[in-house]
Amino acid sequence: MNGNKKMELLGSAPISKALLAMGIPTMLGMMVNALYNLVDAYFVGGLGTSQMGAISVVYPLGQVVVGLGLLFGNGAASYISRLLGNGNKDTANKVANTALFSSIAVGAVMIFFSVIFLTPILNLLGATESILPYAKTYATIYIISCIFNVFNVTMNNIVTSEGAAKTTMCALMSGAVLNIALDPICIYVLHWGVAGAAIATAISQVVSTMIYLIYLLRKKSVFHFNIKECCYSKEIMSEIFKIGIPTLVFQLLTSLSISLINTQAKVYGDSVIAGMGAVTRLISMGSLMVFGFIKGFQPIAGYSYGAKKIDRLCKAIKVSILWSTAFCLIYGIVIALCAAPIISGFTSDDMKMIQVGETALRANGLSFILFGFYTVYSSLFLALGKGKEGFFLGACRQGICFIPIILILPLLFGINGILYAQPVSDVLSAVITIFMALKLHRELFSSGFGNSILTVHHNQDNSENVVDQLKQS
Repeated sequence: MNGNKKMELLGSAPISKALLAMGIPTMLGMMVNALYNLVDAYFVGGLGTSQMGAISVVYPLGQVVVGLGLLFGNGAASYISRLLGNGNKDTANKVANTALFSSIAVGAVMIFFSVIFLTPILNLLGATESILPYAKTYATIYIISCIFNVFNVTMNNIVTSEGAAKTTMCALMSGAVLNIALDPICIYVLHWGVAGAAIATAISQVVSTMIYLIYLLRKKSVFHFNIKECCYSKEIMSEIFKIGIPTLVFQLLTSLSISLINTQAKVYGDSVIAGMGAVTRLISMGSLMVFGFIKGFQPIAGYSYGAKKIDRLCKAIKVSILWSTAFCLIYGIVIALCAAPIISGFTSDDMKMIQVGETALRANGLSFILFGFYTVYSSLFLALGKGKEGFFLGACRQGICFIPIILILPLLFGINGILYAQPVSDVLSAVITIFMALKLHRELFSSGFGNSILTVHHNQDNSENVVDQLKQS
């Protein structure tokens, strides 16, 4: 897809076609990417409960490192889309370069200190004495390989922001499929155990990196990458951080929430940690699929907002809400109804792990129905450059609502407080989203941005009138 076709897709193609072209490839790529996390857990679970608990403990640490890629990548993507919508390709190119090289540098520093202080970090994340040796083995390899993941996550956002979602899908799926194939070989055939799972993941990340490098070397991107193009001006860095910091905080809160679950579950033994770890991966798979679709929605929303194509923005929001909610409804009901057989696949004989995982998965599956609605609006605020609102709403589900709940409910209801903490947080976050969405509707109406965020005007003359009114005001 050349540059003109990419801009046409963002700015003038029918919304349904644009969302499918932008969202589905990234959604499929992230689905397979999430799937290999499940496959990791499935094969490692066959080694024993402590080994399964080990990868559950390490998981949030990896998410923190990846968050650095999101800090620069997602922060830049929103700004890039708006710049391309305004026709400012030169500045967009500087933003892309600044984001990519900065994420690699900061990621390397983070990985260095994570490896040095690995043992106390793992203890802090909830590792028990029986889990710690396996966690150290897995984490040492996995965390070092995250430097490739930081690059991949940053490129994922940059490439998607320019409309090349198929490249992102190819990079994600290639690495994920390879990881799935290598897991049983490295873990069981070569008898490398949990180290084998980490090695398989590292190899897959390298392959994804190579695909992005080939994309750049063949000059298919609208951007030209050279470290000399980096620009740390106040304007560029403020725009990147305005969106990137809320995204990083969201990622940190996600890691913190998993760590708090592990810490609370630590009292009840390895089986509870392993069971909640399986549930976390299953819910993450659905979440990442929604995020993948929304990544296609964000550049369309940002481009439309930057180009003042208000009717197009409104329709994109409406369709995204309907499609994402429909997916969450189906996914949530399926995992809730099939909770027992799904969890049983992660262990052979640990009945306590199955019981814990089954109860938590049913509750999380039902509350997951609200996730699409919540995610569309939290992403919309960021796409429109409303960093404060996006920061607050993005922090609700895993932070503002979840942290006090996971700290209080176990004191009142014991282990059930751990199992139902996330569903309670999901409901509260959805309620907050409703109020913030209504406020956004009123702001857009009062500023001339259309009668309603959910009202779509199909008449081009009406669209031109709204733009004229904006210019006059």
